[in-house]
Amino acid sequence: MSDFGNTPPLVVVVGPTASGKTELALALGERVGGEIVSADSVQMYRHFDVGTGKPTLEERARVKHHLIDVLEPLEPMDAGRFAERAELALADVRARGRVPIVCGGTFLWVRALLYGLVEAPPADPAVRARHRELAEREGRPALHARLAEVDPESARRLAPNDFVRVSRSLEVHELTGTPLSAIQERHGFRSARHRARLVGLRRTPAELDERIARRVRTMLEQGFVEEVEGLVERGYGEARAMGSVGYRQIREALAAGTETDREGLADSIRRATRVFARRQRTWLRREPVEWLEPDRALDELSGSRPWAGGDF
Repeated sequence: MSDFGNTPPLVVVVGPTASGKTELALALGERVGGEIVSADSVQMYRHFDVGTGKPTLEERARVKHHLIDVLEPLEPMDAGRFAERAELALADVRARGRVPIVCGGTFLWVRALLYGLVEAPPADPAVRARHRELAEREGRPALHARLAEVDPESARRLAPNDFVRVSRSLEVHELTGTPLSAIQERHGFRSARHRARLVGLRRTPAELDERIARRVRTMLEQGFVEEVEGLVERGYGEARAMGSVGYRQIREALAAGTETDREGLADSIRRATRVFARRQRTWLRREPVEWLEPDRALDELSGSRPWAGGDF
C-alpha cells in the first residue's frame, strides 16, 4: 500500500445509473466546499447533454465541475488519458484549498484513477478496423463469440454489443497471445494510488427501476431524440459516445424510421438501461463500497469529515 502521508482520503461517489450520484455529490460539494471531478465517459463530450444526465449549467454554477464538456465528439479518450487528466484536476482542486469529490459511473475509469492501469499493448488501428469490418458483416455477437474462444473470462464480463471493450480484449490477445483477463489478474489492482472512500446510495431493485423509468421519460420530454438527430446530422453518428445506452437505441430508431413510436422507444431505452445498471451493480459487488441510506447519506458523509485527514 502506498504511503499517503497527510493527504485526506478521496471521496468517490459511485453507484448504478439513476441511483442519485449527481445529487449526492452536488449536495456534499455545497456543504464541504468541494468541487466535482466527473468520471463519466460520455459527459466528457460536448453536445452529448440530455442523454448523459449531464449536470445543468445551474448545477455547475452551484458546484464547480471538472472533466465535463472537454472533448469534441470525435476525439479519442480512454481510461489512461482520463486518469492523467483526473490527477491534474485533483491536484488543482486541492491546491486551491477545495475538496475534490469524484463522481461517475464509468467504473473502469474510477479503477484506473485509484489503482493505475494494466500494462497492455497500445491500440492497433489495423486490428480495430478488422474487428469493425467483422462486426458490420456478421454482427457484434460474432466478435464476442471469437473473444469467448480465447478469453472466456473477459467474454463473460462483457456484453456482446459492447464493441469497444470486446474489440480491445480480443486485440490484446491477438497482439500478445495472452488473455486480457490473465494480464488483469496479474496486475491485481492492488497498488492503490489514492486512499479513497467509495460511497453510494442504497436503492432496492424496484426503486431503481422506477427511477430509471422516470429518468428515461424526462430525457425524452427534454428532447433526447432531437439531440441525437442533430448529432447524426452533424456527422457524429459513429462517435464513440453514440454507442452508449440511450443514444444507441435512438440512433437505431432514427435509421429505421421508428423514432415517432415514443412509447416503444422509451421501453427499449428502459430495458437497455436496466441491463446496464445490472452490470454496474455486478462490478460494484467486487469493490469496497459503503452503501448509505439516501435520507441520511449527506449527514453521514459531512459528519464523518473524511476530507480532514486521518482515518475514516
